[in-house]
Amino acid sequence: MQQNYIAGQWLDGSGASINRNPSDLSDEIGRYAQADAGQVERAVSAAAEAAPQWGLSNPQLRADALDRIGTELLARREELGRLLAREEGKTLPEGIGEVARAGNIFKFFAQEALRLRGDKLASVRSGVDVEITREPVGVVGIIAPWNFPMAIPAWKIAPALAFGNAVLFKPAELVPGCAWALAEIISRAGLPAGVFNLVMGRGSVVGQAMVDDRRVNAITFTGSVSTGARLAQGAVALHGEDPA
Repeated sequence: MQQNYIAGQWLDGSGASINRNPSDLSDEIGRYAQADAGQVERAVSAAAEAAPQWGLSNPQLRADALDRIGTELLARREELGRLLAREEGKTLPEGIGEVARAGNIFKFFAQEALRLRGDKLASVRSGVDVEITREPVGVVGIIAPWNFPMAIPAWKIAPALAFGNAVLFKPAELVPGCAWALAEIISRAGLPAGVFNLVMGRGSVVGQAMVDDRRVNAITFTGSVSTGARLAQGAVALHGEDPA
């Protein structure tokens, strides 16, 4: 069984799901751990603990890690493209192309990590400078869809990591194989424990637990309008409350 990745460790979930080829239901791709709310809480704790130090880390360190991820994706694009086609149903050329795109996204944001910039503006007050800098938000929850199981996670995970955020990645239930393969590559890229976490499972459990945790500073979601509206309402309600 392929496990969740939390705080730098591969861990079993509270159960497992069987992933099958939609074009051949007799073809079992694998069995993947299913996280419960308690495991999500553990992942959030790990990310919240790792985020401050990662946010202050050397941009070159972040760039090197992302570049390693992109390099491996590109080197393995045919193998992983075959997995994508088998799991999600794209044609093989489309699957290979999507993996290549994911690799290039990581390489692009590896360089963006080195191009962090601010602004210095004229002030209306004599002797005062106006300087604008940007800081990471902290812990980013990523909820990705099934239709681009490599590319969409890449364009969410790569910028979050590049700009110093810790990540919780919840893939779509239909494509855990691609998510796990991507997470396994990320796990070997040299990131500190807790900076990247993979939590596979049902949206009603994993996604909801992420939205309900005040320590998750941002949620990025791609999916249905109804689910997005529900997540937005939950996040606004939580973070709009008086902390006291």
